[in-house]
Amino acid sequence: GDLVRITRASIGVPVNSLGLVLRERQIFDDPLAPECARGKVIWEVQMLDCVQRTRRYLERDLELLNV
Repeated sequence: GDLVRITRASIGVPVNSLGLVLRERQIFDDPLAPECARGKVIWEVQMLDCVQRTRRYLERDLELLNV
């Protein structure tokens, strides 16, 4: 996985938190997804803090660190 920095704060995850990308998921044909979300890519990120948790982000909310 790639190392990323979170660029948008959310509950329990401040800006500049680090995470590891576990996988990406495309929402093209998900009938439960709203119309505005179809065609987007969601990144599943494991946060690198003392509490192991996984969050989902859009690409615009992540900054790739290991190029």
